[in-house]
Amino acid sequence: MIRLRGVARRIWRVASIPLLAIALAFVVAAVVIVVSSAFTSTGFDLFLPIGAYSSLLAGAFGSGNGITNTLVAAAPLIFGGLAVGLGFKGGLFNIGVAGQFLVGAFAAAVVGSALAGAPTAVGATLAMFAGALGGAAFGFIPGFLKARTGAHEVVTTIMLNNAAVLLLTWAVNDLVRAPGFSFPRTGDIGNSALPILLGRNLHLGIPLAVATAFAVRWLLDRTTIGFEIRTVGQNPNAARYAGMRPVVMTALTMTLSGLLGGVAGAIQMLGVIGFYAPGITASVGFDSIAVALLGRSDPIGILFAAVLFGAFRAGAPLMQIETSVPIEVIDIIQALVILFLAADLIVRRVFRLRAAKAGITELKTVTQSWAGGAGPAAGQGS
Repeated sequence: MIRLRGVARRIWRVASIPLLAIALAFVVAAVVIVVSSAFTSTGFDLFLPIGAYSSLLAGAFGSGNGITNTLVAAAPLIFGGLAVGLGFKGGLFNIGVAGQFLVGAFAAAVVGSALAGAPTAVGATLAMFAGALGGAAFGFIPGFLKARTGAHEVVTTIMLNNAAVLLLTWAVNDLVRAPGFSFPRTGDIGNSALPILLGRNLHLGIPLAVATAFAVRWLLDRTTIGFEIRTVGQNPNAARYAGMRPVVMTALTMTLSGLLGGVAGAIQMLGVIGFYAPGITASVGFDSIAVALLGRSDPIGILFAAVLFGAFRAGAPLMQIETSVPIEVIDIIQALVILFLAADLIVRRVFRLRAAKAGITELKTVTQSWAGGAGPAAGQGS
């Protein structure tokens, strides 16, 4: 009994801030909904948030179709969240998941359309590998620059996000444009699409995402590489004195992070979209930062956070239809969650919580990364 109580206390210590941040976000969003209702034709409605949140829940989990939509929306967020979270563990802020997502989606679309007539096992597998390699390449660039020159990964990944959009727009227009369409796009992926497991859209990428979360957890907790990633992220100087190679681990961490970001794009391309065209949204890349923060950079926490954000996206249309509350409220809730996570002192003051006595959270790592305190100095060791 005492042991179970200790386990429950540790779980609460880790999960309390994210859970309470979500609760506060819903409360503040409810106030926004009530106040904004006074400016609509229906007039002031104090109970509108109850109806809105009920419809949101029903749209996400109230039917088999709603559940599958939630899981489909969560799949790329799991990979993207793992990409950001892995970077956090290594003391790096990979804000370039949006670009890695697009590169992965493009590579998967090109290979998938080229193998559209091949067996699914061949086409989907090779297209997935292409997406992973594309994302890894786009992750390696800022990792190498950080390791060798000290160039801050936030700056380089933001620049690469813009470069990815422009580069892929040119590639679709001039290199791989499919004939017979009035707008630039690649060909259809055909048989390279991920197999549908259940219903209309529950594809193979969902169990792959779950398995990847557990694989990343194993990598970080049970392998030498994972130990070195975490050690370099927490204290690169101590890691260097212990015989580790922070420069190599920095480049490797960003490469693995980019690989996961590329797979996020490949999953979305092969499971949902089916062709690449300029203008495809990369919002998954930016939402992945929120997912990683909410999940405290823990792969299992990211899994649950991605499902929550997937539920937001799947349930929002029904909420708007039934209550006329705009979908943009979901963006407000997500922004508030990140606000309360980033300023967790607010949550602690409101709920009178004590700060954790030990442990480095991903929020501290983000602060270190912005200040340039994490990651190896240029030219020091290898």
